[in-house]
Amino acid sequence: MSVVVIGAGLAGLTAATDLAAAGVETTVLEARDRVGGRTHGIEVAPGAWADAGAAYLGDRHTELHKLLAGLGLSATPTAMWGGSRFALGSGEKTRAGRFPPLNAVALGELFDLLYDLTARVRPDAPWRTPDAAALDTVTAAEWAAGNLRHPDARLFFPLFLGEMMAADPASVSVLHMALYLRSGGGIRYLNAFAGGAQQDRVLGGAHQVAERLAAQLGARIRLNRPVHAIHQQNGRVSVHTGTGEHHHGDAVVVAVPPVLAQAIDYRPGLPAPRATTATGRGCAVKVQIVYREPYWHAHGLSGWSVSATGPLLSTVDDSPPGGDAGVLTGFVTGAEAYRFAALDPAAREAEALHQVAELFPRLPAPVAVHVSDWVNEPYSRGCYAAVFGPGDWSRLGPHLSTPHGRVHWAGTETSTEFFGLMEGAIRSGHRVAAEILSSHETARRKR
Repeated sequence: MSVVVIGAGLAGLTAATDLAAAGVETTVLEARDRVGGRTHGIEVAPGAWADAGAAYLGDRHTELHKLLAGLGLSATPTAMWGGSRFALGSGEKTRAGRFPPLNAVALGELFDLLYDLTARVRPDAPWRTPDAAALDTVTAAEWAAGNLRHPDARLFFPLFLGEMMAADPASVSVLHMALYLRSGGGIRYLNAFAGGAQQDRVLGGAHQVAERLAAQLGARIRLNRPVHAIHQQNGRVSVHTGTGEHHHGDAVVVAVPPVLAQAIDYRPGLPAPRATTATGRGCAVKVQIVYREPYWHAHGLSGWSVSATGPLLSTVDDSPPGGDAGVLTGFVTGAEAYRFAALDPAAREAEALHQVAELFPRLPAPVAVHVSDWVNEPYSRGCYAAVFGPGDWSRLGPHLSTPHGRVHWAGTETSTEFFGLMEGAIRSGHRVAAEILSSHETARRKR
């Protein structure tokens, strides 16, 4: 038996590893010149790395923790001590903890409404949620306009949504927002550092997970092989790359984001789309500002900040343990990410440094600035994950993980468990490998 896996992110590599371990002849085709997909490391000091892509994990991310242990990797706590900085329209403020200096009753009402929404959604099949059609028709922006009465709630909502799922409220359906928050463990868990989904990072960087899986797979991985066609005929599948290569197998795993999967030429054609015109990109640009050490600690600050205006709508201390460097990571999300990503490199750096100087006025000049533009990354089409717009869950949801003949689907967007997270990607890889092995065994018994 032979299988071609398209995409060397966490989902594709997990599936390929499982298949290879079962004795399946496996080939992995990756469009980029590296493995890792939406995980990517930046060396901020000799031997010290920061995560330019996916970074955080919590105790509920059980498959990721198993994978780390099996690869000889470990987690390290996310640093979060000291005061937080807020610039929310009434001057910069420093406060203990992460609760913003906004009307507590208004924010409480906002989160009560969000809790009610997430409790209603069916995490195993969001399109079967009561009132799914109505929830899938309304955007989060329209929902906010009709339900959030206090200006502080209206101010904070897009900042919260940008931090949680890198989405512009005008582009995401209410059903998708509710599913994302529910599948990730709920609002409290997703939003928490200690005891939550942001509790830890991978020591040395999350990019190592893909690199170590790739090392096990060795020559099975072919880089710089963008796939443009998948044809099924006479019980076999042929995969055609932009480099003119043709790979043949008994099955194919497509482990790329929905918009990229939709762009592939399938013969026979797909019975249902992988993406629609409403399917958007996760709107995220990450800015890593590197210092010789985390100087903000000396001023009693954690490095955490939230701002009402961009470009950096939030910052967090991403310094590698050991004191080799201090790293402030800024998140540019939502509609602001599109504006910021369109600037030239010098203008992006200037804007980011100007804002950091206002938030943390006593810091020295940084030694480096790294900008990771996921909005325009051609082989990701956004990050953290695809954003499902109005109508998408109703149209796409029932088919996200349903095979198309010998074509099987993986990727964090195919997992209603931890959708958009590394954990969801890994679970989808295990699922699709088991699916292929089971199908092959069933076919063998019938012969």
